[in-house]
Amino acid sequence: MKYKTKKLTDRFVSLLSEWPEVECISLNEAADSDTLNPYFALILDVYYSGNIPGTEKRKKMYGPDAAVFESSGGAKDRFLVGDTPVRFEFKNTKKIEELAAIVESRQDDLWLLKDSGTYGYYRLAHGEILFSRTGWIDKIREKLLNLNDEFWKLMRDAVQSKMEHSLSDLGAAMINNDEFYYLISSAFFIKNACLAIFCINHRFEPSHRAYYKQILELPILPDSFPAYLETFLRENEELTMERKYSIAQLLGRNIIAL
Repeated sequence: MKYKTKKLTDRFVSLLSEWPEVECISLNEAADSDTLNPYFALILDVYYSGNIPGTEKRKKMYGPDAAVFESSGGAKDRFLVGDTPVRFEFKNTKKIEELAAIVESRQDDLWLLKDSGTYGYYRLAHGEILFSRTGWIDKIREKLLNLNDEFWKLMRDAVQSKMEHSLSDLGAAMINNDEFYYLISSAFFIKNACLAIFCINHRFEPSHRAYYKQILELPILPDSFPAYLETFLRENEELTMERKYSIAQLLGRNIIAL
């Protein structure tokens, strides 16, 4: 972490940790990028119990250099300090405990994750802990890092079904020469294909911008996956709709075979 980023991080961690309601503060991996990278942002997940200060009070506490402030329902605060984008995401510990219980022992409720996915769990499990008041986060992480095979099987079945549905849509769009729907179906297909592979490897999904890098680092991959993925993502005149659909079919079959 660069000095400027660390100084700003230390400043806000010191401030937020003074709130007695705050249990834990973790740093999102978006801060690992170079500050000149468009993906860079200083994002802190702030886990709390009870009630944190109100929006207007928080705004004043962040300091006079916190510009372009906006808050989303009290759950997210966004602002700029100079040219550095800063975001705090406030998460109630009771809600987090309920989410942890779903994946640990209430797997009949996994349908609740159908749309939200497992990225929230990824942040819980992998965020860099900057402040911990009682060790609550360690107990949550222990649960998340020791999930049984049944959880991963259920999640894989769900996203693999979506992958097959997207593949069917892709074929229909190709037959109708519908470029718009073909593009949308392609995006859904490759996303769900990657999600299935993360489940096969018992890994929570990272942020979308980290999919490509992390998927290629997984120990279990379908046959020829890197080559097929690169070809599927490439744009040139030789890669017709028919050719890309054939590659998608191969990808799908190889994932199901794992």
